[in-house]
Amino acid sequence: MKKLFAVIGLGRFGSAVAETLASSGAEVLAIDSDETKVKSLSDMVTVAVQCEATDERALREAGVQNVDVAIVSIGENIESSILVVMILKEIGVKQIIAKAVNDLHGKILKHIGVSRVVFPERDMAQRIAQSLIRPAFLEQIELSPEYSIVEMSAPSFLWDKTIREANLRAEYGVSIIAIKRQYFIEGVKKESWNINPAPDDIIKKEDVLVVLGANRDIDRIS
Repeated sequence: MKKLFAVIGLGRFGSAVAETLASSGAEVLAIDSDETKVKSLSDMVTVAVQCEATDERALREAGVQNVDVAIVSIGENIESSILVVMILKEIGVKQIIAKAVNDLHGKILKHIGVSRVVFPERDMAQRIAQSLIRPAFLEQIELSPEYSIVEMSAPSFLWDKTIREANLRAEYGVSIIAIKRQYFIEGVKKESWNINPAPDDIIKKEDVLVVLGANRDIDRIS
């Protein structure tokens, strides 16, 4: 059964979240008070509703109480953001993700029961900075200040070696948890994923490795 998501607030961040969820096959209820924003997403999401998100009756009529996850992206209006979260808690939404514009806003959201607070602008700035500092990293997910999951092009010293021969866990304390392989069929670029690769699987020049480990150790192999 597909999860049902509500995205409340269809600015740049909210619209991008709604589009990504919908394109991934999820059921999406998109809500905003701006008719133009609602219409722009009406053909992409399951249901698009124009209403005031701070109106509990309007949210109930839209069916928000039935969603599995609500994403509140009314970051610019802090008062409205907090009020919407409180309404969602009141009507029984179990998982709420909310956008915050600063640390104080984030602390308040956490205090009133938000499952996860996101800082899109700050997170993007950090990702851009990381990409400049570590250009070999294609993607990085920080698990903690010391540990990350990183997507990176296979270093040349690993080409044509098996996972066993690479011996990254013993040599560097880093584990390869997936390999993304790109290839062409009739001129069309394709890709396949090898999740939890076996010891005898071979690393190719064009591969992208997904590795898990301490940041200092990942830096050593990059």
